Amino acid sequence: MNFDIDPDTTAIAEAVLRFIEREVVPLEARHRAVLGSERTLYQADGRYVPEALALRQQVRMRSAELGYYNLFGDEKLGGGGQGAQVMVHVQEAINHRFGPGRPLIQTVVLPSPFTNGLSPVLRHLDPEVFERYRGGIASGASTLCFALSEPDAGSDVFAMKTRAVRDGDHWVLSGTKQWITNSPYADHAMVFALTDPEAAAQHKGGVTGFFVDTRSAGFSVPRLINTVGHLGGDTGVVVLDGVRVPDDHRLGAVGRGLNVAMDGVNAGRMGMAATCLGLARWALDQAVEYAKVRKTSGVPIAEHQAVQFMLADSAMDIYAAKSMIQNCAWRVDQGQAATAQVSMVKAFSTEMLGRVMDRSIQVHGAMGLTNELRIEEGYRFARVMRIPDGTAEIQRRTIARQLLAGRTEL
Repeated sequence: MNFDIDPDTTAIAEAVLRFIEREVVPLEARHRAVLGSERTLYQADGRYVPEALALRQQVRMRSAELGYYNLFGDEKLGGGGQGAQVMVHVQEAINHRFGPGRPLIQTVVLPSPFTNGLSPVLRHLDPEVFERYRGGIASGASTLCFALSEPDAGSDVFAMKTRAVRDGDHWVLSGTKQWITNSPYADHAMVFALTDPEAAAQHKGGVTGFFVDTRSAGFSVPRLINTVGHLGGDTGVVVLDGVRVPDDHRLGAVGRGLNVAMDGVNAGRMGMAATCLGLARWALDQAVEYAKVRKTSGVPIAEHQAVQFMLADSAMDIYAAKSMIQNCAWRVDQGQAATAQVSMVKAFSTEMLGRVMDRSIQVHGAMGLTNELRIEEGYRFARVMRIPDGTAEIQRRTIARQLLAGRTEL
């Protein structure tokens, strides 16, 4: 296998980076009074302040206008159709260059398959219905959320309690979703609900997806969920109180919702792994440069073997993650089955980032704990990433099941 990055992929990544440097970074600087602190970035209830929301939409729409925002959207939906190998390279490049804690960059310049843009889940929406919404979604003017998890049904999706009951040409949705990214701001929600509880209890389907207008009567996001010390964010609780959804807004066949959902989950896991790889490279860069200039006992700390070991361990972690991600992306682009491999890269890369960020903090000493270097921001991000889209433990269960069933080849 040759994993050299082809010139076209390199050109795409460089173009996106130039756009961020030329337009987004100056925008950050001009609005630092809002973006520079969580005290000014969020309202008292944890939601973004209106100015921040407007800036994020401005960046999304400009990225779409230049052709970057939908690079990885399915061609059938009007996207660029770029494959997994290009996606992971570009995501790695962005996060390596700009690091963590950039509210106008991460998941804004390039969308998450769960929250924005031409999500692969939308391939399952009736084409005529999709066409009504395509313009707003593709332009970045409107955004999405992916409502699968519930208070008692995270990784165990068959334990969900949200119901969808047929009523003529509509379905009536009732229940609560939790940990739903972008739900406080989304214009549309991809909601998954039980339509056949008996089938779901036997793990034989019974879950159906729906494309829901968040302005619908009965749809609400009563609160946000702030995590690991943040003052706000984009994760919320969704309440569905008799929300009526037309049958033509169904995502795929009745009872086959989990197959639909996995289109978004697998794409999201690959993007998450590449993001972690880029952030780990950023963190190692910070540690290497600091180790060269910080002195103790009259010499740079880079001369101390204990520090060298931490740098070397991080480099090994990064190399292993990069090799795994590239191999997995190649398998996906080749159309090979990669269920186990996607789980491997998600679990390994998120855990790897935590180790690298931790070592970078240690190399920096007390400076590593300060907010100004953003390393602690990266450490908090790493800790969170081990849980969404299937915890590291659930990924291990998936890997083991694939191995025991003889369905994977290493």
